[in-house]
Amino acid sequence: MNERILVVDDEEDIAGLLEIYLTNDGFKVSKFCDGASALAWVESHGADLALLDVMLPDMDGFQLVRAIRREHFFPIIMLTARLSDQDKIMGLTLGADDYITKPFNPLEVAARVKTQLRRYTRYNRQSGGEDVQGGEAVEHDVRGLVINRLTHRCALYGQEVALTPIEFSVLWELCQRRGQVVSSEKLFEMVWGEKFLDNNNTVMAHIARLREKLGEPPRKPKFIKTVWGVGYTIE
Repeated sequence: MNERILVVDDEEDIAGLLEIYLTNDGFKVSKFCDGASALAWVESHGADLALLDVMLPDMDGFQLVRAIRREHFFPIIMLTARLSDQDKIMGLTLGADDYITKPFNPLEVAARVKTQLRRYTRYNRQSGGEDVQGGEAVEHDVRGLVINRLTHRCALYGQEVALTPIEFSVLWELCQRRGQVVSSEKLFEMVWGEKFLDNNNTVMAHIARLREKLGEPPRKPKFIKTVWGVGYTIE
């Protein structure tokens, strides 16, 4: 594998446990106990995925996510003992891709890491056109909103829109089903590859983030529309 995983947690036992499991799976792990050191590492070395604790001594994980997302779009998984939906929505809205609450099974964390990396690789790969030859669409143009699966690029009226892998996946799945209403449950299972659970606000948070990046007014969005009680659609 050799993917570079950033682990940021001020609890040394937890960081060490994650390092053991991820290293055993073939990942290269860099551990930090504070946000400033982790951010400096990302700026100089980069990363393929980050596992970030919310509670850090110098800055909280939300601030760290915001700082990373200014320049980087690799997957981010939040780790926290907080259980409130508001905290989860906050992290996802700022650009996190997944959220795991403590205490957790390190095997589950490793599995989530692999899932995020597979999705990131799939949507960022450069292809020789096999999907085109197979008859599958590789680009959608919705009234000036252009999204291309091969180049993993999205543009609005010619201006590039920087999307995280999850945001790209959500938008792509909606564009693929243009004119159809896609339920939150179906969208979650298609993008995250897991069974949807009741009261899961993950999809809603990512839709809100996408609308913000597309400059959509909350009450009258032009692209991603809500069909109340049913789901979301791009007409």
